[in-house]
Amino acid sequence: MTERLKGKTALVLGAGCVGEGWGNGNATAVTFAREGANVVCADINEGSAAQTAELVRREGGKAVHVRADVASLEQLEHAAAVALEAYGRIDVLHNNAGISVRGGTLDSSEESWDRVYAVNARGAFLACKAVIPHMQRQGGGSIIHVSSIAAVGWTGHALLSYQSSKAALNQLTRMVAVQHAAEGIRCNCIMPGLIDSPRIYQTILPVFGGDVERMRASRSQAVPMKRMGEVWDIANAALFFAADESKYVTGVVMAVDGGITCSLPH
Repeated sequence: MTERLKGKTALVLGAGCVGEGWGNGNATAVTFAREGANVVCADINEGSAAQTAELVRREGGKAVHVRADVASLEQLEHAAAVALEAYGRIDVLHNNAGISVRGGTLDSSEESWDRVYAVNARGAFLACKAVIPHMQRQGGGSIIHVSSIAAVGWTGHALLSYQSSKAALNQLTRMVAVQHAAEGIRCNCIMPGLIDSPRIYQTILPVFGGDVERMRASRSQAVPMKRMGEVWDIANAALFFAADESKYVTGVVMAVDGGITCSLPH
């Protein structure tokens, strides 16, 4: 532990984990805490948020939890208020909340389209709206969104609402970065590639008929580095954007993908 985030408070949205083990959200929350941050763990599943906060405290870190649906400005403002009450400031907003629904142009419903956009794109906008005023008052902060390589190319599955909403998130990142740069507020984005996380065993495994080894082999083969990434790769990228090492970095959409986006058709 180098305490790169000592004295900072991080509000992590989507801090829980879908399934057992380590996901991008709880791994990032714990990584922030290991580097000295106070962490507010927020998730639509309050029990999952509480579990992440307990993981932090078990390691000697400081954390509280709160239920928050990122599709609700009221709930996001409440999460920000919890952070301020507990720790007095919000230095890092990490937006890991996201959902996906399988479907292309003709077989996606309007309802599923609207729900995916409400979380993945509108949710990020609302999170910024809830937290930026506090960052303005304290003289700066770091906002980190989690997008996907699906935003920039075809990845083999029809997930139109997910793919296009993540592309919107990439552009939102750039525009927020420009608008608030002079206020000391940075905004960056991580595009995970094929990550070995609990989520894929719920969303991708059915495509492979439940054959775990075939899924893992197929996904690894698609990566130039010939392996899937780990959730800690995403957590460490988030740590870089949260820490002062990246104080001159804003508006960046960074792929953490083992080289996949380099090999996609342009």
